[in-house]
Amino acid sequence: MMVTYVRGCFKNVHGALEFDPANSRPSSVEVKIDAKELWTGEPNRDAHLRSADFSDVDNYPTIAFKGSEVELVGDHDYIVYGDLTIRGVTKKMPLQVAYLGQWQTPWWEDNVDKGPKTRAGFVAKASINRHDFGVSWNSQLERSGLVVGDIVEITIDAEAISER
Repeated sequence: MMVTYVRGCFKNVHGALEFDPANSRPSSVEVKIDAKELWTGEPNRDAHLRSADFSDVDNYPTIAFKGSEVELVGDHDYIVYGDLTIRGVTKKMPLQVAYLGQWQTPWWEDNVDKGPKTRAGFVAKASINRHDFGVSWNSQLERSGLVVGDIVEITIDAEAISER
């Protein structure tokens, strides 16, 4: 982006993670994102980002990541290699992941205390080139330069809730 960075988030994200806290190593990761739930805080921009110029959510309503290999690179740091699918295009990519720890928290469902649940926290980062996924729309700025940059920085803040 030649003017400013735009940050956005997806409101409807679901996934599954197999994780053994004893060795602090995830063994599988799968995430599905509802691309229609993109939010940047500006409704007109959000609508444009959901259009065929960008996400094309009418034809590709889901963004998905499926991890296939995990490499330990620090005490609680990993690289998760997997397939990212955006707009029907799947590319292999690494995801830098930091395990933040686990803790017990209360769990309420339908106003009933269901007892504590174990939660684990993670933060992950990656960079992608939007052109690799067929996103090529851009517009020339008045004083030169382009409106949209090629590289998209991804940050994922995740909390996994144990089903046990």
